[in-house]
Amino acid sequence: MKVKDIGEQGLLRILQKFCPAEIVGDDCAVMATNPNQSLAITTDMLVDGVHFSDRTTGPYYAGWRAAAANLSDLAAMGATPLAVTVALAVAADTAVEWVEEFYRGMTACLQEYDTPIVGGDVVRSPVVTVAITAFGQVECDRIISRSNARSGWAIVATGVHGASRAGLELLLNPEFGQNFTEVDRASLILAHQCPKPRLDVLPMVWEILGSEGAMEPPLSPPLAKGGKQDFNSPPLSKGGPGGVKSPIAIAGMDSSDGLADAIIQICRASGVGAKVDRTKIPIPDIFSEIVSPEKALDWALYGGEDFELVIFLPIANAELLVKKIGNGAAIVGIATDSTDIWLTDSSGIYPDAILKLDRGFQHF
Repeated sequence: MKVKDIGEQGLLRILQKFCPAEIVGDDCAVMATNPNQSLAITTDMLVDGVHFSDRTTGPYYAGWRAAAANLSDLAAMGATPLAVTVALAVAADTAVEWVEEFYRGMTACLQEYDTPIVGGDVVRSPVVTVAITAFGQVECDRIISRSNARSGWAIVATGVHGASRAGLELLLNPEFGQNFTEVDRASLILAHQCPKPRLDVLPMVWEILGSEGAMEPPLSPPLAKGGKQDFNSPPLSKGGPGGVKSPIAIAGMDSSDGLADAIIQICRASGVGAKVDRTKIPIPDIFSEIVSPEKALDWALYGGEDFELVIFLPIANAELLVKKIGNGAAIVGIATDSTDIWLTDSSGIYPDAILKLDRGFQHF
């Protein structure tokens, strides 16, 4: 059965089964929010042949990944998910079963975090395209922004990097993993097809920071001797989107576009530099058996779609957080008062190099 066989209204009746009946059906979904909290909103667009394809990701896992990407953005801001809306563009001859499987995948991911689909739109298009808007709620004094990092803070990766890229390689080139055990093969493929947004990290962060994490930034840069502004001092918080202050000692984002991308973006937003130790970057244990150290590092830094969090925070808090998370979490570097972002090697084998954005995936 094709979409053209059931028409727009028939397709909508099917998709409404994935939504709470008491919310969908009007022109807007109406949801109550709590006082003293901010609404966090993020939108991701996914296009067939760019973000997913039946060669590597069937409709169920394409739906899962679509939902996970949005939830990961909310986690990166410190927000708890409330709901999502889904805009779907499909060709008339798209199989209805494909659409249902896509929504089953989205729903499976969203249900793990009590997040409903509360509406959306359906249109005709020659290319399958999905745009998801996710709504989250975050306490005003717990907003995690990219622009809040300070020189001297540690850089934490909440889990291993490169596994998703290795899983993609297995899906594109099955001969690559001929010597893998079934467990290792399945684990890497699942890392690519079924990523987990790190919303579980947020309660650990708040527990560690607590009241001690309060850090109201000064109103103006400190003055150097002679009354001139000291622009070498740690930068001020820009307060995140909309000028809202981020009074806690933390900065961060997710690593969906790669570990290197996340570190660079945070440093740029905060006006700091960094030194990242290549020996500290957490990678899957099996990488030592299947790829060269150079390839393993490249996948970890630039492979993308690992959906971990990259967090800058004071060293003592970082050490506590890494211990509490476990499972591959690591301190990978430290923020500096320079603007350069260096990849270093504490083992002394490789020379220092500047981290750049242009080695990761770029749409244009």
